[in-house]
Amino acid sequence: MSNQFLAIRPRRMRKDEFSRRLMREHVLTTNDLIYPVFVLEGEQRTEEVSSMPGVQRQSIDVLLKTAQECVNLGIPALAIFPVVPQEFKSLDAKEAYNPNGLVPRTVKALKQAFPELGVITDVALDPYTTHGQDGLIDDTGYVLNDETVEVLVKQALCHAEAGADVVAPSDMMDGRIGAIRDALEEAGYIYTRILAYSAKYASAFYGPFRDAVGSSASLGKGNKYNYQMDPANSDEAIKEVALDIEEGADMVMVKPGMPYLDIVRRVKQEFGVPTYAYHVSGEYAMLKAAAQNGWLDEKACVLEAMLGFKRAGADGVLTYYAMDIARWLKEV
Repeated sequence: MSNQFLAIRPRRMRKDEFSRRLMREHVLTTNDLIYPVFVLEGEQRTEEVSSMPGVQRQSIDVLLKTAQECVNLGIPALAIFPVVPQEFKSLDAKEAYNPNGLVPRTVKALKQAFPELGVITDVALDPYTTHGQDGLIDDTGYVLNDETVEVLVKQALCHAEAGADVVAPSDMMDGRIGAIRDALEEAGYIYTRILAYSAKYASAFYGPFRDAVGSSASLGKGNKYNYQMDPANSDEAIKEVALDIEEGADMVMVKPGMPYLDIVRRVKQEFGVPTYAYHVSGEYAMLKAAAQNGWLDEKACVLEAMLGFKRAGADGVLTYYAMDIARWLKEV
């Protein structure tokens, strides 16, 4: 070395646990977690999701037990995704706003049992359409925007009436946030929050989720390129987020998560609004498969991934690992 003494030695602060803790920039807690759950019809029913080891579809009564455990672990909120029977699917997706449908009944049961637990509902039509698209289609199969928004508004109102704390439009139709916000205000649901999937990409990482909710078979070889975002685009995401905030979104979502941390960072820096990321089914499945094969330390890798979200600027993460993470954090 050219100098006998080094004035700056960054490793000094990394030498001991106490000093590493004192300089730690980001901390993961249970407050950062939202747990996505799949609910199905019936009683005392569970079904394993083969492409997502450890994840189950659950009937409402079973889900209430899961919700109790989430409350005990300190997880702030659940996000509900329905498994809709084939006989309730249609071209007009009318089951999406049935007040006696699976989602409204789930919301009511959860809020009655656990009023302090946040309940987030998915506002999108793909579980309810025979073709698996997130909206109504014309004769050529093209997803119609304004006609779809009309149905999404009915769906959001249905969920708000059931007691949902947050409605989360994940469809990527133009103008749907403003339409839903106006409808909620007019109906008196002024405290119902909107979590807008503002930057939702047409990603290959969604496969296991579509298996879980049963839309994969309906979609077949179709795709969602004409409404979900091109994975190549970054500036477009900023435009989409700006529009949703202007239309009345309280929170925004980037989906998928880890392959799009640059988007999370840009959104948080540009707007400073509550920003969330979805650690999607494909990301979960990859980590789970590698861990089951003994290729990765599951706990260490998952916690590192979550810190990556926090470091990028996410205020919270939707992850199927939420309950595991909450347990691991209690061990620390």
